[in-house]
Amino acid sequence: MTDSPLPDIGPDKSLLLVDDDEPFLRRLAKAMEKRGFEIETAGSVVAGRAIATARPPAYAVVDLRLEDGNGLDVVEVLRERRPDCRIVVLTGYGAIATAVAAVKIGATDYLSKPADATDITNALLANGDALPPPPDNPMSADRVRWEHIQRVYELCDRNVSETARRLNMHRRTLQRILAKRSPR
Repeated sequence: MTDSPLPDIGPDKSLLLVDDDEPFLRRLAKAMEKRGFEIETAGSVVAGRAIATARPPAYAVVDLRLEDGNGLDVVEVLRERRPDCRIVVLTGYGAIATAVAAVKIGATDYLSKPADATDITNALLANGDALPPPPDNPMSADRVRWEHIQRVYELCDRNVSETARRLNMHRRTLQRILAKRSPR
């Protein structure tokens, strides 16, 4: 794969990254800085809203699920303070309902983790209604299934019986799935 020239960011290169996964946030900040963005990071909804209010950026990448709340709260503030801000919402739990909610509130695009810096840059800089190219390494169907099961399991406070009931799955089958490693 050859490196293509970096797309034009524009005169305002400010980018707000909001994610509570500290190692991911540092790696993404470093990668986006190399692409020419001027980075500000936040690890919570409160910090993200404060930066969005004080210094609304031209671009933002916001994780949907943060420890202190929902990333869509940050998206709302960004839309109010800077309507032209291009916002990409990231999440490890991809679902159509949350994607629709993110876009309705004003997100430019919605990407499932693990998304790399190239996918995020393409989404941030996509022209108008043009969709960015599909990711080079999309999640496998097995991985998507596993992520969904893990999400429901966490939402049920790690209760196997309740998770199995909600997934319409036999409890022992669920236990075997949970005991295995995550698929790639």
